[in-house]
Amino acid sequence: GGAGGLILPSRVSTRLPVVRPPAPLSVVLTAFCAQLIYLYYHPDRQSADAPAEAVEECVRKFIEIDQAWKILGHEETKKEYDLLRLEDDLRNLGPVDAQVYLEEMTWNEDDHCFSLSCRCGGKYRVSKDEAEEVTLISCDTCSLIVELLPRS
Repeated sequence: GGAGGLILPSRVSTRLPVVRPPAPLSVVLTAFCAQLIYLYYHPDRQSADAPAEAVEECVRKFIEIDQAWKILGHEETKKEYDLLRLEDDLRNLGPVDAQVYLEEMTWNEDDHCFSLSCRCGGKYRVSKDEAEEVTLISCDTCSLIVELLPRS
């Protein structure tokens, strides 16, 4: 499935998650739950007398969990995943209101982002890093979306 079908574990690997103090309780619980899910679906943990269909389903889920962790367990790939999800969400909101070049936006040193005024009075904002990766930006006040065109 697509990004929406992935299970989002905090940590899934062949070893115990490392949670260093003073980790918040939510981090500890997420790591613990992720390990339980990982172990539950691990192919080596399936009963020898389990029906073949059940084992195949566990293997399929184990592979999904492992793939999700390979994406979400690393800061750079998680950031890319989050941006793709955001763009997918924005595309589902409605049509693009306008197309703009980054050069048309104003750099705001205080916020460390580019911004452009929306016709509703709100702002379209994008950081330097995001500007390299995203193509759709939503207004912070209304539902309008602009498409960020490649640098001219």
